[in-house]
Amino acid sequence: MASRGAGEGTRLLARAVALLARREHSRAELARKLKRALGDEDPASVEGVLDELERRKLLSDARFAAAVARTKAGKFGDARIRHDLRAAGIDDDAAVAALTSLGAEFERARAVWRKRFGAVPTSAAERGKQARFLQSRGFGPETIHRVLRGSDDD
Repeated sequence: MASRGAGEGTRLLARAVALLARREHSRAELARKLKRALGDEDPASVEGVLDELERRKLLSDARFAAAVARTKAGKFGDARIRHDLRAAGIDDDAAVAALTSLGAEFERARAVWRKRFGAVPTSAAERGKQARFLQSRGFGPETIHRVLRGSDDD
């Protein structure tokens, strides 16, 4: 019996390392994937594997949050990135730290807006369309206002 438990732990560890080799995962995300792979077997062994991965510094929620934030920064605002990080099981402190490292939301919003529109809106309808676009990307109201106003200041 004991060898079966050790074998299961080794199999889970190998599966987790293979998943982490492809891309970063949050602890919660990796736990879901490993529990799904276990089926009806002992789900408590997953926590031990996750603890071991963190001890070896192969699994880090902070590193995952930073990677996700960097990847999404070119298209999305802080609100959207924060939402995606929460959905992945990242706590607010790690999310805030990852967002802080991205720099000014205004510059990113202006780059996204320029790529899509490039010109300051001339009508209320056009302004609404551009504002809704930026809002759907997770940019804040003040940032949207500054971008649509054509402001170059920070």
